[in-house]
Amino acid sequence: MFSADDYRYMSLALRLAERGLYTTDPNPRVGCVIVVDGVVVGQGWHRAAGEAHAEVHALQQAGEKAKGATVYVTLEPCSHHGRTPPCADALIVAGVVRVVVAMQDPNPKVAGQGLGQLKTAGIEVAVGLMQQQAEQLNPGFISRFRRGRPYVRCKLAMSLDGRTAMASGESKWITSEASRLDVQKLRARSSVIVTGIGTVLADNPRMNARVGVNAKQPDRVVLDTNLRLPVDAAMLSQPGVTWLANDSQDQSLRSELEQAGARLLDVAAPNGHIDLPGLLNSLLDLEYNEVLLEAGPSLSGAFMQAGLTDELIVYMAPHLMGHGGNALLHLPGIESMQERIALQMTESKQIGDDLRLSYKRVTETG
Repeated sequence: MFSADDYRYMSLALRLAERGLYTTDPNPRVGCVIVVDGVVVGQGWHRAAGEAHAEVHALQQAGEKAKGATVYVTLEPCSHHGRTPPCADALIVAGVVRVVVAMQDPNPKVAGQGLGQLKTAGIEVAVGLMQQQAEQLNPGFISRFRRGRPYVRCKLAMSLDGRTAMASGESKWITSEASRLDVQKLRARSSVIVTGIGTVLADNPRMNARVGVNAKQPDRVVLDTNLRLPVDAAMLSQPGVTWLANDSQDQSLRSELEQAGARLLDVAAPNGHIDLPGLLNSLLDLEYNEVLLEAGPSLSGAFMQAGLTDELIVYMAPHLMGHGGNALLHLPGIESMQERIALQMTESKQIGDDLRLSYKRVTETG
């Protein structure tokens, strides 16, 4: 069904889509290539929400040459009027004769309608080329529409013997500078960073992305049931929104923190702990695609035990910190081998002297 040239041009479209890795949120990363007689006459990618889509950029570059062309696009062209006009209409008007799409759009406003519109116009449509690679570019966007919640990554750093801090609580720095720079890329691609008030009180982190390139800064969510965040916390002076997930009724504290620049996110907190599924529902309503969990072992463990962690990324440093240090995750209740949480390694990569290990949870279906 697909030729070697089809694969080559779709690979180019995927590389173009990746250029929007840090900038398109909450929209998906999409790339487009227009080809006539083996010559690329137009290419583009979606750069930021509210701006032209990938197909429009490519069509503008191709001009009249788009007539009779084959178009390669990593996501189904949209068919509805949002902040920009429908891309399916633009392709029809341009006179293209074939459209190759990596994956159907999971958004029900589009899902199959863009493809149907192209077919009705007499354009040949082929779907599914390099779909897995296209899905890997947009796990959060896909998760939001298919599962009704954002995609959650949990980032942790540990020593070779699995410790995240010394017995005294000292934790800076476990990993190398190279690993810490790599974490900035994880932050930059994330919609929002989630942490606990304990981490904020201990470290006063900025929770921003320092990648040296143009990036849309992630927002932040602090699980702060009783609104203990200091009004001079470093993150309140950073670009983006700092949300405090809480169930406090203290109007004085609420007003004081709002005046300091915080936004309040009211989430139920049974037994004094924020309801994590409820939190993700709130983040879904805010159109966050990718959540990066940067927290201590208790909150990270709670997400894992609740089955809400989609990906675990562990930076392992080549040193030993002793048995008295903090464990990687706090997972109470696991007392037998049968109760273990099974993980599947998806990637192992050396970052400086450290190892970055990526895992996904093994489901009952494998």
